[in-house]
This record gives sequence, C-alpha cells and structure tokens, in this order.
Amino acid sequence: MDEDPVLEPGAALDRLAAWQGKIDRLAADTATMSDRLAELRVTVADETRLVEVTVDAQGALVGVRFGRQTPQTEPGRLAEVLMSTIRQARRQLAARAQEILAATIGTDSPAARAIAAEVVERNRWAP
Repeated sequence: MDEDPVLEPGAALDRLAAWQGKIDRLAADTATMSDRLAELRVTVADETRLVEVTVDAQGALVGVRFGRQTPQTEPGRLAEVLMSTIRQARRQLAARAQEILAATIGTDSPAARAIAAEVVERNRWAP
C-alpha cells in the first residue's frame, strides 16, 4: 500500500519548511514596503515654476515654495496653480506607492490590492 504523501512525515516537514520560508519572505517584504512607503515624499513644480509643493506618504502637504514671479501673480491664479500642483503631487505619490507595492509584496495578493486601493483612495481626492 502506497503511503499518502500528505501523511508522510518527511514530505510534511518539507512542506512546512517551504511554507515557513514563504511566510518569512512575505514578512521581510512587507517590512521593506512599510519602510519605503513611510519615507515616501513627492515634490512637484508647476510648468511655470510659480509653485513647488512636497507631499508626504499620507498625501499631506509638507512643503511649499513660491517662485520669483509670485508677487506679480493674481491671488486667484496663485491659488489655482497651488491646488493643481498639490493634486498632481498626490497623483504622483499614488503612482510611486503602487511601484513600491509591486516591487516589494507584488500586486496579486488580496492584501496588496487592499493596500493599493487605500493609497489611491487617500490620494485621489482633489483639495
């Protein structure tokens, strides 16, 4: 009578070791992803260099620089350019976060898809 490979102790130990290796790799990849996402910042300037903004990993505005032509710019136009540049930075942030996810934990798992959806959702709204 042939032994069932599921019940054979040596094969079961090999499968457990392989499974543990996969879990260890996933944990390391997840830690790397988390570190890289936490450090993520994106800086974007509008095409005229009137405004440059920096957003952090959460999409929060952490820096603004105004160009030399700012004093001659109508306040409404300046506000429009600022808000547009923030939106552009957040879109770039979401794209960079997707790249980090793909490079670390991949995009196939339900966890990766959930994290990607959260990043996109957090950064898609227009301020």
